[in-house]
Amino acid sequence: MQLDILTPEKKLYSGEVTYVEMPGIDGYFGVLDDHAAMISALGAGKITVDQVKAMTPDEDAIDTFLEDAQNKRFTLDVKGGVAEVFRNKVIVLLD
Repeated sequence: MQLDILTPEKKLYSGEVTYVEMPGIDGYFGVLDDHAAMISALGAGKITVDQVKAMTPDEDAIDTFLEDAQNKRFTLDVKGGVAEVFRNKVIVLLD
């Protein structure tokens, strides 16, 4: 599925993933392929992403602050936001 993580200033990540775990207001939840459509508020915590393939050092799709982007799994600390899941696409808007 496609994952896009955005802030008001820029796109932090865009790529194909197999799994995303996010901190909902009432606890963590995970999203896999063919998940039901939903919109959820996000609380403070970590987003965990399992990429389809590891990023190579020359790819620009991910910011340099994600030092472990070359691994298939990485985490991102967030303070809150909103996530939308629809037709194998996840859009995360962060505060």
